[in-house]
Amino acid sequence: MPSPSKSAKDAKPAAAQVRAYIAALPPASRKAMRNMREAIRAAAPGAADYFSYRIPAFKLDGRTLVWYAAFTHHTSLYPMTTAIRRAHAAALEGYQTSKGTVRFPLARPLPLALVKRLVKARVAEVRGKREA
Repeated sequence: MPSPSKSAKDAKPAAAQVRAYIAALPPASRKAMRNMREAIRAAAPGAADYFSYRIPAFKLDGRTLVWYAAFTHHTSLYPMTTAIRRAHAAALEGYQTSKGTVRFPLARPLPLALVKRLVKARVAEVRGKREA
């Protein structure tokens, strides 16, 4: 059986990987990502840091809750399901969205209340509840 490239004991804990990812970002992206991370934590206090696909994420009840990432001109939050996008369509106007992503431009303040609403809706999906 082939051995993985890194053993489990050599891998950094997820929280350390997330902190390293954020610390390596340019100042504007770093600030937005810290704010997004805090908003996600506030909306899903039981969620745990997770690092997957080379970007930060949170897991809840053993399932991926959301990923979030920084890019040159925006930050992204995903997965945003079709149901969440439809339920929050009015609030998402003015933001670029795609099948599973919402993009928040760095040139504008991060809409923390919207991020929290989206995450709470995702928590309800993960836990199999209808959105409140």
